[in-house]
Amino acid sequence: MKAKFYILIFSTLLLVTSCALDNFDEPNAIFSGNIVYNGEAIPVARNQVRFQLWQPGYALTAPIDVAIAQEGSFSSRLFTGDYKLSFVPGQGPFKTPSDTLFFSLTGDKAMDIEVTPYHMIRNAQFSHASGTINASCSVEQIISGADAKAVERVTLIINRTQFVDANSGGEGSMAQEDAADISNMSNISMSVNIPSDPKKPDQSYIFARIGVKVAGIEDMIYSQVQKIEF
Repeated sequence: MKAKFYILIFSTLLLVTSCALDNFDEPNAIFSGNIVYNGEAIPVARNQVRFQLWQPGYALTAPIDVAIAQEGSFSSRLFTGDYKLSFVPGQGPFKTPSDTLFFSLTGDKAMDIEVTPYHMIRNAQFSHASGTINASCSVEQIISGADAKAVERVTLIINRTQFVDANSGGEGSMAQEDAADISNMSNISMSVNIPSDPKKPDQSYIFARIGVKVAGIEDMIYSQVQKIEF
């Protein structure tokens, strides 16, 4: 009889606790936008570059990490309130704002964040011929002087899904040019053969983009992903 009584008490406490947890408010605002340079989105590797949000005055001091999508956009569901935004030191193929950014959420908010990339990929072009993806581009240096970073390599990457970066492709899915072998940063050409895939022998398209790695920075800047049909 006592056992049944204790089970009843335990069940009641569990129900009350569950109801209390269910009654917590959920985040009610969407904070979204793009990481941009002069209004142009900065493509990066998917979920590899992040910034952090803090709510001043709250007892919880852990930041909220917000990952940047491969096309340069971000989106996070948050509580209304005041926030400060800062980038993780050393992340991103760009110089971040020198000042901490502050903003308030009273509902959904769209806000672009301006950064300055070390280099930009310009005029990226892709084509297909006889089982090969060909690409060309130019690389424009944006930051000069003491803060400049030299180009280490330029890479053409292909993948059978729309998620394309240096970590996504399998064997044979990248063509890489070291900076020492590039005679003209305004006229770069690369090509890579499309690897066979027995799981998708009839797939008649591929996704491609170009990445640039600069000295001392782990994260690469990319061109936007392009779907190539053949």
